[in-house]
Amino acid sequence: MMFNTMKFMLLLRKTGFGLGFIGGGLFMSAVVLWTEQAHAHDFKQGDLVIDHPYATPSLAGARNGAVYIKSLRNRGDVNDRLLGARSALVARVSLHAMQMDGEVMRMREVSAIELPAKTALQMGHAQPSGNATGYHLMLEDLKTPLKDGDRFDLTLRFEKAGERTLQIWVQTPRGTAAHSH
Repeated sequence: MMFNTMKFMLLLRKTGFGLGFIGGGLFMSAVVLWTEQAHAHDFKQGDLVIDHPYATPSLAGARNGAVYIKSLRNRGDVNDRLLGARSALVARVSLHAMQMDGEVMRMREVSAIELPAKTALQMGHAQPSGNATGYHLMLEDLKTPLKDGDRFDLTLRFEKAGERTLQIWVQTPRGTAAHSH
């Protein structure tokens, strides 16, 4: 027996299911997908919690980009360190410390980022003070520009917790223009 779409639609209409049934199913599917995506920005690796890693869109012609992490929490009793990162999207990922020097942002590469036990490190675009003092991951020699809505994989390497691959979402932080290097 062949399935007849028109007969099925008429049956739905006659039984009262109709668009309400289909629309309700679509709504629930959207809720499930949204919920999965909302949780997809919180990653765990051992005692570490990596909360909301993101990259900012790159400007046309820019060769570098940046990845930020809202919070990198070490819930354990032992200190750890972020030693490096890699991604197929770039030639190299380096760890950078940022510091305001008057009106000028100074950046320098660091060999590791300390993650003391029972603490959280904010690596966001702007810290609570409004200054962009802290750390970020520098994406060097982009193979393709970063655009709002893009996603890519990035693997972090920790001294004690090992490696963890994250999915990075490219987004413009609320209330700011795209950041470039």
